[in-house]
Amino acid sequence: MIGESSEARTSREEPSMPAATNGTAVLDRLTAADAGEVLTLQRAAYVTEAQSHDDVRMPPLTETLDEIRDELARSSCLAWGCREAGRLVAAVRVALGETAAGLGRLVVAPDRQGHGLGTGLLRHVEQHLPARIETINLFTGEHSTANLRLYRRLGYQETHRTSAGDYQLIHFRKALR
Repeated sequence: MIGESSEARTSREEPSMPAATNGTAVLDRLTAADAGEVLTLQRAAYVTEAQSHDDVRMPPLTETLDEIRDELARSSCLAWGCREAGRLVAAVRVALGETAAGLGRLVVAPDRQGHGLGTGLLRHVEQHLPARIETINLFTGEHSTANLRLYRRLGYQETHRTSAGDYQLIHFRKALR
């Protein structure tokens, strides 16, 4: 299990997720300096989502390097990434509110999907948010079957749906305390 982290912590952490087949996975806090790698990973990971939803203009694919850099620099954003042999293969960003957190951009490199990295990152987030956070909110597209299965398996409850053009976004919440 990974030890407690504070909002300001930036040191390396041992992952609570499977190691790579050819080495050890390392979990790091991400900063604005990682924005380029995050953008590359995010775009690669969202290609299948864009295909599933017939939407190449979805926000994760149009988000700019400056927007990611700005988000990662905010004190209200916590971000973690998983590296294998130095390569960023999974990442997640969390926007902190007073008592709720918004989880977004949980991404895994296409060649590493299905190996538990997304599950491990999500569990890590749940265990390492500040004590004031009581709930996590997130959403995914209605055709994202693997994401829907993951969130439901980990106890997230559907709260509502919103339109994103020709498809629905399914919103989830999980109480932590």
